[in-house]
Order: sequence, then C-alpha cells, then structure tokens
Amino acid sequence: MTFNNFNFTKDIAKGIKIAGFKEPSPIQELAIPLIMSGKDLVGQAHTGTGKTAAFGLPIMNKIVLGEIEKVLVITPTRELAMQVSDELYHLGRFAGIRTLSVYGGVGYGRQIALINKGVQVVVSTPGRLKDLYQKGKIESFNPQIVVLDEADEMLDMGFLDEIKEIFTFIPQTRQTLLFSATMPEPIKELAKDILFEPEYISVIQADESTTNNKIEQLYYVIDESKRDDAIIQLLDDDDIEKSLIFCRTRKEVDRVSEHLKALGHLCGGLHGDMEQSLRDEMVKGYRSGEIKILVATDVAARGLDIKGVTHVFNYHIPFDPQSYVHRIGRTGRAGKKGKAITLVSTEEFRELKRIQNEVGASLQFASIDGLPDESEILGRLKEMVNSVEVADIAYNFIDSMEDMDYHEFVERIAMLLVNSVSDEIISKNNTFTTSSVVQEPKNSRQKVTRKKRQKKDTTN
Repeated sequence: MTFNNFNFTKDIAKGIKIAGFKEPSPIQELAIPLIMSGKDLVGQAHTGTGKTAAFGLPIMNKIVLGEIEKVLVITPTRELAMQVSDELYHLGRFAGIRTLSVYGGVGYGRQIALINKGVQVVVSTPGRLKDLYQKGKIESFNPQIVVLDEADEMLDMGFLDEIKEIFTFIPQTRQTLLFSATMPEPIKELAKDILFEPEYISVIQADESTTNNKIEQLYYVIDESKRDDAIIQLLDDDDIEKSLIFCRTRKEVDRVSEHLKALGHLCGGLHGDMEQSLRDEMVKGYRSGEIKILVATDVAARGLDIKGVTHVFNYHIPFDPQSYVHRIGRTGRAGKKGKAITLVSTEEFRELKRIQNEVGASLQFASIDGLPDESEILGRLKEMVNSVEVADIAYNFIDSMEDMDYHEFVERIAMLLVNSVSDEIISKNNTFTTSSVVQEPKNSRQKVTRKKRQKKDTTN
C-alpha cells in the first residue's frame, strides 16, 4: 500500500511527498480509512509509530473537502503540543491549514486572538484548555473532531479530571479519536464515556512486551558515589549520536548537566522549574542537534518526541515500572534500534528486578572497560571465603537480622564482598575505573535457608 491508495487531495498529497513519506506505517494503514469514514476510534500504538500523521492526514483532508472546520488535539505536555502542531502545519501547509499550539506558562492574549480569528487546528495541553473554556475565552471554538493523543501519559500526569471537564464544553455531535500506548482501566472507562461506538485498532502484538523490543536494555551495578564517573565513561561510546539522561530531581538535573558541560559535552538540562523560554530553547537545541545530551526529569520529558535518540540513560533507577517504560521509549523509535542503560546500586538491585518482572523487560548485565572480569572477581572471592574461620560472632550477627529474609541477607552480604574484592583488584592493578561493577546473583545458586544452617550447626 502507498499513500495514493487513500485518495488525499492534491495539496495534502504534496505535503506527504515533501515530508518524504513513502508507505504508510501500520497504525496509519489501519487508522486513516476509519477516520475518513467518520468513525470514532481507539488506537493503541507505541510512541514514534506515526500516530500524528495517522490522525492528522485524514483530518486535514476533511478540512480541505469542507466536511469540517475546526479540530482540537489534546496532548499531555507543552513540548508535545508544539511538536504535533508543527508536524501538522508542515503536512497541511500547501492546503493553507493553520495550526496553533496552546499551553500554560505564557500569556493568554495571543492564543485567544488566534483561536477567535479562525485557526483551524488547535493543539493544546489540558490545563490551559480547561482554563480557556472555564473563563469563557473561546466560546466560539466548537471542534467537529477531537483527538486525545498519548492518553495514558495524561492519566499518569493526573489530567483525567481536566479531560472530563473539557468534554462538557465540547459539542456532543463530534468525531472523537483516542490514542494510547497502554490501556489501563481508567482509559477504557474514559473511552466509554466520550466515544460513540468506537472502532478499536492496535499495532501492539498480544505477546509484545510493554517495552520496545528494538531497544537493547543494559544495566551496570555501581557504587553510589561513582554515578558521575560511570556516566562520563559510558558517554565516550562512539556509537552515541544523541542521548537522554533521566534524573529523579531538578537539582540533580542541574548538577549533572553543569558537570557534563564543564567537561566539554554539548549538554543541556530540562525540568519544571525552568522558565518557559529556556525550556523551549533547550528542546529546540536538542532537536536541531546543537545539544547532543539532554538531562531531564520524568515530568519534563513527558511527551518529548525527538528523532534520532540513540541512547537513554537512567542515572537513577525510576520509581516505578511505568516510568521505566516511558523513559526508555524515547529511543528505538520509528523502527530504529536504540540502547537503554540503567545505573543501579546494590541497594537498588531488588527494585530493578521488580521492574524487569512487571514490564517483561529483558535487561542484561554489562561491565565497563577497565574493570576486572567476573571470573577474576569470583576467583578472589572464593579464596577469601574459603580462608575464613567461622566464629560465634558470625552466628550472633545472622540471628540479629531476623527482620530480613535469609535469602535476601545472603545476597546482600555477597554483594558487599564482591564490591570489596573488585575494589581490591582495581587498587592492586592501579587501574582507573568508573566504579565497582558486579553481576547479579546466579539463578542457579543454591538457596540456603536458616533451617539448614541450624541443622549443620548441631551436627558440627
């Protein structure tokens, strides 16, 4: 199939050609005919699969044909609003279609004036749009088509109530389109409330992991104090073209980005405390390639869709599995491969395993060049363990840890030993390295229980 099969008007077809589109993506192939027929639609697809063109092209074709006049697209973040508006403008510019991005952090005046002057496509964040409707600023804006883009991200960011309120201001006689990467129950309930007999389409296979299988996922277990050194050494990888580093806090974003800039990296930071003009400048620079490394918080990066991100780094492990999925989903888009790297301390290792199990991710252990390999570490560790005489103090110590699962206790002790041995080998070899890296405990390791240990004590 080609885009010629959809019989778009010549001006829309010209926009498609100039954009370099050849064949429709799976979500475009499924969605475009349904939207053109006037059906309400729920579309499930990962970010970066061509959703904007999937709903934008048939909508703008309807505008050209005179079937509709106004369109509203609701997105979770200002960055995504600007991005979607820009893409729709470029696809529809030969048809004279005007688009406008509407978001908070700037004055109302220009946005209201352009809406009232008759701009055809408004792309807005929920908060600013709700304010405009509540204050009666855009009473004349009655869209015939409404699109909810990245609905699950809007749910994660707490916008569900705003979305419901916005729909009280919108005419009931409308076509409604909802796109989401995941379908949690609140999104399904929302779809029942605001859509009429929708068609459901999905380009996510039933057996597909919630993380993109084109993304290589690696983790490094490090000492807490060595995160900066680890990031610096990993950024020296020649394959990195454009990278995104996720931090937990705004202060951490500022510190890490300034540290990398001081070392000569083309780096910028992005978080919610920044002035809107500076945020826009950072995103623009990152998109154009002037900035190669963007350090950001989860909230600031929501909806951020930048082409060509080859690597995502988790400076700290995210707080929950869904955040992990959203983070690493910034790479490996549009069919391209990507790499996601997570730095995790021994204390965070259990949390990493929980995330791995919940999202079905396949994370692989990796080591940093210059470190002792596993066989060297384990060989030295065995020597140390075999040479130790067991005294009563050891049993007393184990008994004092009754609040901890015995299996977990043994793992933690083993991790401490491995880190100690790694540092000893590094120091002995006089080798600079970013950190002490260890591998996860082997699944085949025999599980020793407290009951077995006590039995052995009595026989000896």
